[in-house]
Amino acid sequence: MIWLPKDFLLGGATAAYQAEGATQEGGKGKVAWDDFLEKQGRFTGEPASDFYHRYPLDLELSEKFGVDAIRVSIAWSRIFPNGDDEKANQEGIDFYHRLFEECRRRKVEPYVTLHHFDTPNKLHKNNDFLNQHTIDSFVRYAEFCFEEYPEVNKWITFNEIWPVSSGQYLLGKFPPGITYDFSKTFQSQHNMMVAHAKAIKSFKDKKYPGEIGIVHSLETKYPYEDKKENEHAAFLMDVLSNKFVLDATYKGYYTEEVMNAVYEILEANNGSVNITQEDLEDLEDAKDLNDFLGINYYQSNFIKAYSGSNEVSHNGTGKKGTSVFRLKGVGEQMFDMNIPRNDWDWLIYPDGLRDQMIRVAKDYPNYKKIYVTENGMGYKDNFDDGYIDDTPRIDYIRKHLIACVEAIEAGVNVEGYFLWSLMDVFSWSNGYNKRYGLFYVDFETQKRFPKKSAYWWKELNEGRDLTSNETKEFE
Repeated sequence: MIWLPKDFLLGGATAAYQAEGATQEGGKGKVAWDDFLEKQGRFTGEPASDFYHRYPLDLELSEKFGVDAIRVSIAWSRIFPNGDDEKANQEGIDFYHRLFEECRRRKVEPYVTLHHFDTPNKLHKNNDFLNQHTIDSFVRYAEFCFEEYPEVNKWITFNEIWPVSSGQYLLGKFPPGITYDFSKTFQSQHNMMVAHAKAIKSFKDKKYPGEIGIVHSLETKYPYEDKKENEHAAFLMDVLSNKFVLDATYKGYYTEEVMNAVYEILEANNGSVNITQEDLEDLEDAKDLNDFLGINYYQSNFIKAYSGSNEVSHNGTGKKGTSVFRLKGVGEQMFDMNIPRNDWDWLIYPDGLRDQMIRVAKDYPNYKKIYVTENGMGYKDNFDDGYIDDTPRIDYIRKHLIACVEAIEAGVNVEGYFLWSLMDVFSWSNGYNKRYGLFYVDFETQKRFPKKSAYWWKELNEGRDLTSNETKEFE
C-alpha cells in the first residue's frame, strides 16, 4: 500500500486566458495573444472554458469531487486594461471579488497568480519585460492586488518564467514569435526575476496577510548515455531553463558556475546579458522571502552534446514523433530512450519530478516548502455519451503523486499537488484538441462531464490510497 499524507493538499489548476474566455467583456484590455492567435488562424482564446460566466459550476464540481484548492490567475488587463492605467477597471475588480467569495463558499482555497503569460498588449508591444517600465508597472499592479484582495491567502507572482521567455524569444511559439535570440531569453528571465523580487519585498514590507511564492517550470535534465560531453550539455540545458531562475530565486545572485555556463551559451550565439548591481541587490533582498516554491512538471529530457545550428520543431498537433529540439552551443533533446511519451512527445517520467524536488531541497536549503503547482497528462479523450474513460491519465497522476511521496520520504517538504487542469481548458499552442481536465468540457455547449479520473480523484482524497488506478463509483 502507498499512502498520501492526510494533510497533503489536492488541488486543480487553471489560468485566466486559458479558462475565462470573455476576452472582450467586462472592460478587459487586449493581451498580445489576441492578435497573435487571430493572425495564426488556427484557434483563439474564445470561448475557452467560459470560466468567466461558469466559475460557480466549476467550483461546485470542485467541492463535490474533492478538489481542496484551485489555482487561478488574475488577468492583469481586467484590472488595468493597458497595464498601467491611472484608474483601475471596476468591473474586473468586482469579478475577482465574486470569484474569491464563491471559492470560500465552496471551501476551495484560491491560489492566485498575478502573471500567467498575459502581459497587457500595450506593455507587451513596448518590449514586455525587456523594458524597465513593464517591471515597474507589474509591481504597481501587484501592490494594487495585494491591497484590494485581503481575502486571498496564497499569492504567486509569476507562472513559468522560462517558458515565457523561451516561448517569446527562443522557440517563437509565443508572441512576438522571435526565434533563437538567447540575449532576449536570458534578459527576460532575469528581468522577470527582478520584478518578482520587488513585488515579494513589497508584500513583506507592507505586512499583507497570507503567503507568497513563485512558480517555476522545472524539467530535470539527464545526460543521454554516460559521456562527459553529454553531461556538460545536460548541465548547460539545466542552467538555461532551471538553475538560472532558481539561483535568482533562492541565492539572490548567479553563481560563478552558472554565469560561466550562461556566457558559454551566449558566446556560441553571439549574445549578451545585462545584470546590474542594483538588480542583484533586489534579488538579494528577496531570496529568503519566498514562502513556497511552485514546481510545474510535465516531463524530463535526456540531452546529447550538439554542435550544429539551432533547430526546433514544436509538436502542436499531437502527431507523435514530430518534435525536434536542438540548440546551438547547448545540446539536443533525444527521444529514443525506452520511456513512454504522450502524443505531443513529452516523456512520461515521474522519477524526474522526485529528483527535481530533491535537488531543490539540497541546492537551495533556504526553500520553505514545495507545491507541485501543475502536473497532468495531455490526452485525446474519447467522449462516449458522457462516459470518458481516461485510465491513462489516472495512471499518470498516480505515479507522479507517488514521486511526491518518495520526495517526502527523502526529507523534502512537499505540501500539495495541483492537477493541470481542473477542467479542460484552451491550450496556448494546441488549441482545444489537447485535454487535461478532471472534467470534460464540450466547448460548443460548455457542458461539463466528470471523467473517470474525477471519480478516482474523489476516492483518493477521501481514502489517500495510491495503490490502484481503479475507482468504484464510475463503473
